[in-house]
Amino acid sequence: MMNVLIAGVGGQGTLLASRVLGKYAMLCGKDCKLSEIHGMSQRGGSVVTHVRIGEKIHSPVIWEGGADVVIAFEALEAARTAHYLKPEGILLVNDEEILPMPCITGAAEYPKNVKERLSLRVKHTHFIKAQEAAVEAGSGKATNIVMLGALCKLFAFDKDVMKRAVEACVPAKFLQLNLAAFELGYERV
Repeated sequence: MMNVLIAGVGGQGTLLASRVLGKYAMLCGKDCKLSEIHGMSQRGGSVVTHVRIGEKIHSPVIWEGGADVVIAFEALEAARTAHYLKPEGILLVNDEEILPMPCITGAAEYPKNVKERLSLRVKHTHFIKAQEAAVEAGSGKATNIVMLGALCKLFAFDKDVMKRAVEACVPAKFLQLNLAAFELGYERV
């Protein structure tokens, strides 16, 4: 069984990433349950998806301390969801800071030293410049697929099957860009 929590802000593609993982599980003959928790997803608010993969999954929700991996598309989202990790779980973080609305309006400040604090708090933390790699592939909107490439390598998923899952979930006009983003994520973790 594998529990993956994906955290990001609206517009970063957390839902597409969870659907790709779900498709990967199905292509591997596994059961998979997804649960999407939308905050203010249309306005840059937090979005979290739970992905549970195994022989038979009964509940779609991951409990605190039950995630094998948390994939965070932004550093503050990593800090906000790291408590979902198992003690030996892996935190995979897009090395980017996206200011939440209270910071933009001046009502709050973005916390200092988020990366350093995460590295101290979570033994197995991996930062990847996914946004940078996505831009290199052709669009910053492919950050989610870069992160899936990194996940694929970290967990020794079947790369060809994962690419087939991407192909099944991404519109044809964006497929080559997303496959390039996947490869960059796979290479850079």
